[in-house]
Amino acid sequence: MEIEGKNVLVLGAYGEAGIAICRQILRYLPAELVLASLTEQEAQWALKELTPETPSYCKVMASWGNVFVRWSLKDMRIADIVASKEHLRTVVDDNLNELTGDILSESTLYRLITEHRPEIVIDCINTATALSYQNIYHAYEARNRGGTDQTDAAAVLYQLLSATSIPPLIRHLQILYESMKKAGTRLYLKIGTTGTGGMGLNIPFTHGEENPSRLLMAKAATAGAHTMLLYTLSKTPGWPIVKEIKPAAMIGWKDIGKGIVRRGNRTYPLYDCPLEEAYRLTEGSAFSYDQSDTGCSLEGRELEGVYIDTGENGVFSIDEFKAITSLGLMEFVTPEDIAHHTIMNIIGVNSSKDVIAAIDNAVMEPTFRAGILRRDAIEEAVRLGSGGLAYGFLGPKMSKLVTECKLIKQSYGTVEDALSVSPERLAYSLEKLLEVEPDLRNACISIGIPVLLPDGLRLLFARRAVKEKGWEEKPWTISPENIEKWAEREWVDLRPSNMAHWQERFQKASEDACRYPDKHCSRFNRGMLFWKKTEEGKTIIDAGEITAWVFIHEFGGGRPHAYAESKETVYF
Repeated sequence: MEIEGKNVLVLGAYGEAGIAICRQILRYLPAELVLASLTEQEAQWALKELTPETPSYCKVMASWGNVFVRWSLKDMRIADIVASKEHLRTVVDDNLNELTGDILSESTLYRLITEHRPEIVIDCINTATALSYQNIYHAYEARNRGGTDQTDAAAVLYQLLSATSIPPLIRHLQILYESMKKAGTRLYLKIGTTGTGGMGLNIPFTHGEENPSRLLMAKAATAGAHTMLLYTLSKTPGWPIVKEIKPAAMIGWKDIGKGIVRRGNRTYPLYDCPLEEAYRLTEGSAFSYDQSDTGCSLEGRELEGVYIDTGENGVFSIDEFKAITSLGLMEFVTPEDIAHHTIMNIIGVNSSKDVIAAIDNAVMEPTFRAGILRRDAIEEAVRLGSGGLAYGFLGPKMSKLVTECKLIKQSYGTVEDALSVSPERLAYSLEKLLEVEPDLRNACISIGIPVLLPDGLRLLFARRAVKEKGWEEKPWTISPENIEKWAEREWVDLRPSNMAHWQERFQKASEDACRYPDKHCSRFNRGMLFWKKTEEGKTIIDAGEITAWVFIHEFGGGRPHAYAESKETVYF
């Protein structure tokens, strides 16, 4: 359909895909463009960003609020709603009761759509994340804290019900349908999600959850349920036309900069734990995070570094970005790629990227453009400086591996030099590095990634205000088994055994790279340009690329094509 002269509403306009789509929409001369986002700050930013590109006769305005709750609650944080028994009950009742005129008319989404009466609605909100990441599994554990008091039991029940994803998803679709029907909306296009960035259950970075992650599977299940509900909506007689585009890769990037690292509106205050204050892991004793006094706050200082901002996915260090976008891992797609297919689907140009029309053939895979531009992003970030070790947005496993490899590079530089010493020498070289370079140790300590020193008995960490990693959340018994569990999952492990493991990785990767030196054809994913050589011909360690290699070859975390010719597939 024509965009010119139409009213267009973009939900999630602040996000990477949202702002790129808005830019494209403006080129087709709409009469009105409404930029809707979660917070006023986000919506006003989008408005300011697009104002220089807005034609004089096009009306662009900002709107904000949580579209999954009532108008009276739209500006409250989810955490504050959940903390209030009254508000929590209201939200749960609105989702589970039969849809009434009151529930409909008080809905933020209903008011937004019926006020602006858009002919075109483009929904860029990550609905699956918003609903499933309330974490029903975490809420389920709260049942044990309900006691026998009926009031407490009712509160626990509502906490549990508030974390379910399907009832609010169904209610959301009901309200969306009724709203668009009243407003006369003719086309609804959803920018959806696969839930795993196009990867399978082997996705190796799951923000600290077990692998495969139940929470991540809940997100994928919610995303799939959303698609089928939209399919059902598309089969309903009358308007609107319903389409969905599902990017099946990381969306990136929004900005590259250098400065304070933020997670939403929160920064990372810096903490330190000098080696002489390391916590001693005494076998048989109970570890309690809250009762420890290890480490200290570095008052007035916050985590800083070079970052690549990927919008709602968070900010990544250079090596985190390298790893997640590496060939065979999640890779990525640009917001402009998504915006292009969005416009094509709106104006009626044939596009295979419509899940509702062809579920089997509609996901957007990594693009050629993104692959070419990836190097530009990395080079620009490198130009700004060496950057940080890891910022934690891709989970503790990524942070751990990137940090360990980066420390080895800092000490030895090349694969050959790292292989030339004993694991014990390698381990204690890294300990000495952390002793003389406090910035290296406080960077990981501050995001909740402690350092297990070579003796396996001392742990560098600081008790932070926010507990978000598994080892921090509840007391656990210090034992060899638990130390191994956390060292493998979430800790930087400097023990000689782990250093030997890294040397094995370097050795295997080197052997793969040299297995068929005279063959240069498409069957091999060599990626030789990822790794640079010294003047002496030694291979410079690239923490991002070797982390990607580990995820693919050791943890089985790659895309299907990463395993073609698996015995001969190499990445440097």
